[in-house]
Amino acid sequence: MPQKGFKRKLTAILSADAVGYSKLMRENEEATVREIAAHRVLISEIIQKYHGRVVDSPGDNILAEFASVVDAVNGAIKIQEEIQRSNEDTPVNRRMEFRIGINLGDVIEEDNRIYGDGVNIAARVEGLASAGGISISGTVYEHVKNKLPLEYEYLGEQTFKNIPEPIRLYRIPTKSSRVSPEEAGEPNFPDQPSIAVLPFANISGDPGQEYFSDGITEDLITDLSKISGMFVIARNSVFTYKGKSVKVQEVSNDLGVKYVLEGSVRKVENRVRITAQLVDATTGGHLWAERYDRDLKDIFAVQDEVTKNIVSALAVKLTRDEADQLTRRYTKNVEAYEYALRGLEYHCMYTKEANAYAQQMLLKAIELDPEYALAYSRLALIYLHEWTQGWSQDSRSREQAFDLAQKAIAMDDSIPEAHRILGDIYLYRKDLESAMMERKKTVALDPNYAEGLAGLGEVLIWSGDYDKGIALVKKAMQLNPRHHAWYFYILGVAYGLTERYEEAIEVLHRAIIRNPDFLGSHLVLATIYGLTDRKEECQAEVEEILRISPGFTLKLMREMIPASDQATADNIIEILRMAGLPD
Repeated sequence: MPQKGFKRKLTAILSADAVGYSKLMRENEEATVREIAAHRVLISEIIQKYHGRVVDSPGDNILAEFASVVDAVNGAIKIQEEIQRSNEDTPVNRRMEFRIGINLGDVIEEDNRIYGDGVNIAARVEGLASAGGISISGTVYEHVKNKLPLEYEYLGEQTFKNIPEPIRLYRIPTKSSRVSPEEAGEPNFPDQPSIAVLPFANISGDPGQEYFSDGITEDLITDLSKISGMFVIARNSVFTYKGKSVKVQEVSNDLGVKYVLEGSVRKVENRVRITAQLVDATTGGHLWAERYDRDLKDIFAVQDEVTKNIVSALAVKLTRDEADQLTRRYTKNVEAYEYALRGLEYHCMYTKEANAYAQQMLLKAIELDPEYALAYSRLALIYLHEWTQGWSQDSRSREQAFDLAQKAIAMDDSIPEAHRILGDIYLYRKDLESAMMERKKTVALDPNYAEGLAGLGEVLIWSGDYDKGIALVKKAMQLNPRHHAWYFYILGVAYGLTERYEEAIEVLHRAIIRNPDFLGSHLVLATIYGLTDRKEECQAEVEEILRISPGFTLKLMREMIPASDQATADNIIEILRMAGLPD
């Protein structure tokens, strides 16, 4: 029999809290208390207007329930609109923004309070919303997707402590979390000619040839990226369009570029046909188009021709070094080149198993051409990821990466990736001076290399030059809008080291949405929760660390902290020890 006094029901739960509340309190307690009280009244009135009920409002949090999911979502949108309006006349440093999460779930009601997983999930969903934003669970989405004419951005499945099943998460863009195209006006393109190279379509009729068309795309991006007079979008941002039918104008708006290169590849035995066309995305006009029917052994010459034609069509001036770089190829062995492309394909899957396959492919490429410098560099990156991702607890993986990167540079000093890898390893060795030198070489060789710019920003941040480091990471984000979680992780480090803890938590949550298994995000988030005395959240992050990498230890953590300040490293280690990370 049901226990007396308890009632179960299905309800829509809205959870909201203020972003940066602790920082506002530190700066001015009395003003913050008045502001949170005023916002609480505003939010409560809107909740009532949309037929909801405020259940609880401790501190900066508000918990409400609605009989209708549609009312809950419409109420949340209205709340964010009104808060944005109220902030217009408020100094930027005193603006109070809220994140909102909504879940539909079964709850227990007692004395007008509600309890249960439905409430817990709403709080977790809210925690992954952006400032001024709204996140909803999959159960909410299923009820409103055909009832409300809104945009819904799928953020993937998320796992939460004490919640047995993963939760699907969606974001509802609001005026307070993004600027509409109408409000944005004319596109704000970079000063240099800006271009996105869309993934070349594989029209061979054989899905097994995808690696080849992807590799052609990668090489063209790499070639163009080395030209200082251009702005070139990074690989993993353009590859989000792979296999999709998109208009060039959409790509232009999404990525902030004026020009788009499209193409296709047909490879059959020892023949290859490549088509390419350069389009002005603002007008839809074709600037250049060509078709190449060649023997496979001529593939490098075709790539050179395509690159030179793009440079000519956009009237880009090259330095002497850049002109030399455009015709530089790292191997003449087409079979070794194909194995290297297969290695790249597996590496970009970012899993332990795929990383191992990539290693085999690159070793084969090196066997076919022992002087293949780029293959050594990519193999070095694979060993480094094996260590940084916790796929191997053997520090020899890191040293193998170091040796291979040095070997690649000894063969060819012009490979940006190899210098970036050395910079990574010097950083882990706590040799910030050498790391800085290698990262600067990386950017000098490839001004559009987003990973290199973000990497230089990381060294600057650990060296204490926070503003310049953050600026470089944000420039990398512009070049790579669909960037890896790693970029958010670096910003999280910067905000954490400068005690901007709420901003750090927000960007690290965004990192986890991008990649729930990226180890660094959880390590930094656990540390920040420990620094802000949120013991339960800190322990939950340590559990996530051990889920991702069961053999991860404090010893490995100490090796990975690049801080030159020993006191900072010791404090991080102690926080993680108290939260349960083993020695």
